[in-house]
Amino acid sequence: MEHHDAIVIGGGVIGTSIACHLARLGAKRTLLLERGQLGGGTTAQSSCILRTHYSVRENVVLAQAAMRVFDDIAAYLDDPEADCGYRRCGYLIVAPDGAPADAVRASLAIERELGIEARELDLAEARERHPLLNYDDVAVVGWEPGGGYADAYLTLTAFARAARRAGAIVREGVAVTGLARDAHGRVVGVTTATGTIGAGVVVSAQNIWSREAARWAGLALPLTLSRHSVMTLEAETPYGRELPVVKDLASPGRIYFRGYGGRQVLVSEGNEGVDIAEPDTGQAEVPLDEVVRVGEQLVHRMPAFGSAGLAASWTGVYDVTPDWNPVLGPVDGVPGLVLACGFSGHGFKLSPVVGRLVAQCALGLAPDLPLAPYALARFAERRLLAGRYGAGAVS
Repeated sequence: MEHHDAIVIGGGVIGTSIACHLARLGAKRTLLLERGQLGGGTTAQSSCILRTHYSVRENVVLAQAAMRVFDDIAAYLDDPEADCGYRRCGYLIVAPDGAPADAVRASLAIERELGIEARELDLAEARERHPLLNYDDVAVVGWEPGGGYADAYLTLTAFARAARRAGAIVREGVAVTGLARDAHGRVVGVTTATGTIGAGVVVSAQNIWSREAARWAGLALPLTLSRHSVMTLEAETPYGRELPVVKDLASPGRIYFRGYGGRQVLVSEGNEGVDIAEPDTGQAEVPLDEVVRVGEQLVHRMPAFGSAGLAASWTGVYDVTPDWNPVLGPVDGVPGLVLACGFSGHGFKLSPVVGRLVAQCALGLAPDLPLAPYALARFAERRLLAGRYGAGAVS
């Protein structure tokens, strides 16, 4: 039987990062299996925003470590051709008075405690940073100059190339159909349509298909699937590359937006989305009334886009946990299986550090940062990673 040091299921940005780190940490015979094409699932639908602004301290720590990689991925991967398309335009978050403003200030304080440059702006500074915004109903403006956005395809490609250079094997078009287990219940490989492949450890990074691994292992994985619409709008006034990413907590849909292509603005709502029953990466129709609803929120915050027209729209699906934070690490009662799922919209921005930590865990190495807060058991034990922003991808 074919046998590998480790098998990673799922070839998105998380799976390729894990495979890259496994191979670079010594698991030279790492095998990555992707049911379709690398990056063909939810990675391709990501808005790719980078920030350390979270109200959950553990997330800030992870995002800070990930940001260091995005900042110089070529040096990190020892590959001068590696690129992630990181555009450091800054991250600006606006909020109305009351609980949202308090949450922004508390989150900025967590960032500063960890040595991250983040602060509140007065209105004069805010208008200088982003002169297109309407600040009339804003009580607080948070500013993280290191935030911005990157490119999913470039990032995934960099991880996949580094994985192969370190000895990993990547196979596309191979669907895993189950977990192979020994007489003691340990996971010792995976089954596919063409047979069983053995492994010292199996890592499931299946994103919206993660309930498959849970079913194979007999696990209760509290995971729902949430579809979100994204659109790009273009107006006579361009949204220039120097303008920051914006999170608008004062809008009904808690919209976020960023530059796209040099003139357009990419915008989406940051609320819970529409639940769907089964994994689906096909493109759902974005109704015109939804375009109008989101567009009206954007125009309220940025009046110069009052004449904007729709350039494009698409949909993406989140794998959502009850606290909107991921499940990372081993599973009680299922030795040999490691999970990396439930990213709830945070996957891309955390992918470099998640790849390293999950690989360390899978190989029995002490992780650089604690994974215990992200354990699956936290749901049964009622110790959720609940943030001050409530349900949604701000966390």
